Amino acid sequence: MQYNIEDILKILPHRYPFLLVDRIVSLTEDEVVGIKNVTMNEPQFTGHFPGAPVMPGVLIVESMAQTGGFLLLKRIDDPENKLVYFGKIDKVRFRKPVKPGDTLVHKLKLIRFRGNLCVMEGKSYVDDELVAEGEFTAVVVDRE
Repeated sequence: MQYNIEDILKILPHRYPFLLVDRIVSLTEDEVVGIKNVTMNEPQFTGHFPGAPVMPGVLIVESMAQTGGFLLLKRIDDPENKLVYFGKIDKVRFRKPVKPGDTLVHKLKLIRFRGNLCVMEGKSYVDDELVAEGEFTAVVVDRE
C-alpha cells in the first residue's frame, strides 16, 4: 500500500521544515520503503555548503528514522496519541554524498518489536546505489 504526504501528516508528528518523508511507496508488517525528494530550496543548503550543497548526514539519518517511525505507528492502535523516540542509532555509515535533485529511497526492516521497544535496520539509496545505512532502536510512548 502507498501513502502520500497527506497520509503521512496524519501519522507522523513532524512538520516543515523537519518532516523529511515525502511518500511511503511500500508498507508491510515488517518493512517500509519511503521516499525523500532532496530539493535545493531546503533550508540546510544555504549553509551546507554554499556553492557545493550536500545533504547533512544527520538529516539523512533522521529521514530514515521518520520512515521507520511511520512503520511503527501504523502497527499500533491509536497512533495519533503516540510518539516514537529513537534511543539509539548504531552502525551508521555514509557511503556517498546526497545532493539537491537526488531522490532518497529508504528501506527499513523491523528486526525486533517487543512491548514498546523495537530495533530496525535501515538502508538509503540514490539511483539504486547505497548512500547510507544504520541500525535504529526506538520506543513507542504515549503523547502527553
